[in-house]
Amino acid sequence: MQNDALPLHFNQSARELDLAVASAKLPGMAKDSAAFRYADLFAGIGGFHAMLNHAGGRCVYVSEIDREARQTYLRNWVEPLPPSQHPVMNTDITMATPEDGPVDVPPHDVLAAGFPCQPFSKSGHQRGMDEARGTLFWNIARILEERTPAVVLLENVRNIAGPRHTHEWDVIIKTLREIGYRVSSTPSVFSPHFLPPSLGGTPQVRDRVFILGTYMGRERAVSETDVPPTVVRGPVEGWNVHDWDAEWILDDDSTIADLSPYRLTADETDWVNVWDDLVQRMWSARGVRLPGFPLWADAWIPERGLDPFELEALPRWKSQILIKNARFHDDYRDVIRDWKRANPGFNSFPESRRKLEWQAQDTASLWETVMHFRPSGIRAKAPTYLPALVAITQTSVIGSRRRRLTPREAARLQGFGRSLSFAGQRDSASYKQVGNGVAVGAAWHVFRMHVERDASDLPCRLVRAVMDAPLNPTGDAMAEPAFILEAERTTVRTSTVAS
Repeated sequence: MQNDALPLHFNQSARELDLAVASAKLPGMAKDSAAFRYADLFAGIGGFHAMLNHAGGRCVYVSEIDREARQTYLRNWVEPLPPSQHPVMNTDITMATPEDGPVDVPPHDVLAAGFPCQPFSKSGHQRGMDEARGTLFWNIARILEERTPAVVLLENVRNIAGPRHTHEWDVIIKTLREIGYRVSSTPSVFSPHFLPPSLGGTPQVRDRVFILGTYMGRERAVSETDVPPTVVRGPVEGWNVHDWDAEWILDDDSTIADLSPYRLTADETDWVNVWDDLVQRMWSARGVRLPGFPLWADAWIPERGLDPFELEALPRWKSQILIKNARFHDDYRDVIRDWKRANPGFNSFPESRRKLEWQAQDTASLWETVMHFRPSGIRAKAPTYLPALVAITQTSVIGSRRRRLTPREAARLQGFGRSLSFAGQRDSASYKQVGNGVAVGAAWHVFRMHVERDASDLPCRLVRAVMDAPLNPTGDAMAEPAFILEAERTTVRTSTVAS
């Protein structure tokens, strides 16, 4: 358990405590005019909050253990509300779900949680709730068991439904069915880059597993198991994922108060310039792009110089990279020779910067790509959609801007609007919070599809609120050119079909 995982009155700031006290005065359910109520667990900075509020929901309970993330949540979602509408703020969900006591979470209609993926024990033969005990999923299950909200919406990394975690997946699905939730055995895997801008899409490849369940009671839940996944992984409404442009989430440099923390250093600029020189030489001398396998300059030797016995002793992936690099050297030795002579400082680069992974297809220059300075080398991608944001600091470098994404731009990539504020927080904390967050548009899409499909088994007010809400929950996350291009492409597709 983390150090700040203490009861509310021990570890929250005075401001948070005041909010929690005010939230204890929430009006009764009968006086609540919201279309539906929801609980936001492992809430981060409010990805679920953004999309459920978009549908007219009212948050009655928030649990987030990270102090700085909780402060960001409070600043953006709680403090602007009248005191009577403040949700209960909790710091540690285990304190609200004791094994031998009542669940301290208000009644609600929707439970949303981006819960941590903890391993489940495989040592015994117990299943369901008994086996989930001791994991944070068990705390979610306890709340579902006592409060039975109409819908549960869970989000996790894709690996939770992968071959290494089949046991954990089976326990989660079995547990939800035992509690009374009809769920699909097949995960719903989705990414925000599959959605067009008008539906809340953003140019981020972020495959996540969504588990959605409707409360039916145990008898129906354990018998109605032949349920398809809520969504299918793939583009929606004919959207072409290659139409994305990373520029659409960027601010104009002139509007950023202090660009210096995000600009590339002199060393970083030198690394890119030298590698870009190789890119240009390959284009001009041979008319070809760099290959897609990792280029390890220290391994550029003639293939005949490779020791077959040493290769045999290496992992297959590594021996294959060495062979490919040797062949690359043999095929382009004249280009490499001239390039090294023109850039004598290359050998003094850090080892990880003497490696390049080109995933930018036919992009003309390294300076036109999106780059990441990774421990394994520099990775370059085409400037269409960006890889998934992560909690560690490997912030995307926009080559055309010669700088990194700012925290606000990273938040926009997750579907948060331009008004989201980090209020002077350390950039490292902001990047971490965004990387741990939920993509607003993707979560909204799968939730809306689930409510539409299960409408006959859900409260009418919830269905009506969700289906009447605007299709785009992300507001101004995308720049206007994104919507203009989408409208133009839609017109072309419609005309083509009509003809």
